[in-house]
Amino acid sequence: MPEDGTAPERSGRLVSLVRDVVPGVKFRLRGRDLALIAAGLTFYAGIAVVPLLVLAFGLTAWLTSPERVHELGLRLGDLLPGELGAPDAVARLVDAGVGLDPLGALLALLPMSLYGEGLRRALLRFSSRHEGLTGWRGRLGALPLLLLAPVLLYPLLLAGALMAELAERGGFLATVGQVAVGYYSVLAALTIPLAWGFRVVGGGRVRWPALLAGALFTAACLSGFLQGFVLFLALPLDLGAPFGGLDVVGGVVALGLWLFALHLVVLLGWLVTQSLDERWRGRSAGTRPRGQALGPGPEQL
Repeated sequence: MPEDGTAPERSGRLVSLVRDVVPGVKFRLRGRDLALIAAGLTFYAGIAVVPLLVLAFGLTAWLTSPERVHELGLRLGDLLPGELGAPDAVARLVDAGVGLDPLGALLALLPMSLYGEGLRRALLRFSSRHEGLTGWRGRLGALPLLLLAPVLLYPLLLAGALMAELAERGGFLATVGQVAVGYYSVLAALTIPLAWGFRVVGGGRVRWPALLAGALFTAACLSGFLQGFVLFLALPLDLGAPFGGLDVVGGVVALGLWLFALHLVVLLGWLVTQSLDERWRGRSAGTRPRGQALGPGPEQL
């Protein structure tokens, strides 16, 4: 019967896809220090993450109402473990965003846009292209995402409120529902910004089918990592112990390490996207002639 061969056929296609994509990723990593590139991108993210969140909360409050955003933000903070002060940090971000004035918003645009520069510089490391004004191209490409911030953040806040209700109910089904709502809401919220980041901010020259598939794959991985970060916050760890008992330093370092891990996933997702595009174009990345270098290796810099 036709149904009997459907599952093996799909499994064979998946195995074939993985066999084509993995060599392409390995080829693009040849001669490049992925950890160093991710660390550089994490540096830009460290500058941009707070202004970005403050602007997102501020724009969402302008679109809806400050009272509504404040209420939903507190519900979101209630979901996070209190051991490392995560709920208080969320509350401060919400307060800063709700109270943001036009001058403060303009001042926050500069550090926020630096992430676009970092992303473009990082993605260009896996390309043979050379361009001028890289920083400005990345910064300007990132600014339109602010228009999407309220549209993406408000559903996340509503999902957070739903997760808080499920957490209050307790029980196995409520816990499963809480995890599912958190995972899929973050996945949906990240897919469009990742596709925009790969294509526009990063200047990636890939076709739309591979771009959407790669962005969805990367968003799924990032959503899982963020779920793991919430679990990490709940662990009874003394983060200040390796730093002479300075808990603030330990918390900042822990956050930096998680940002670093997330950007490793982002970069690998971009390499998967490139390999998918090449595979669907009918070329094999693993058989690319040596003369078609993807960019300068360390020995050429």
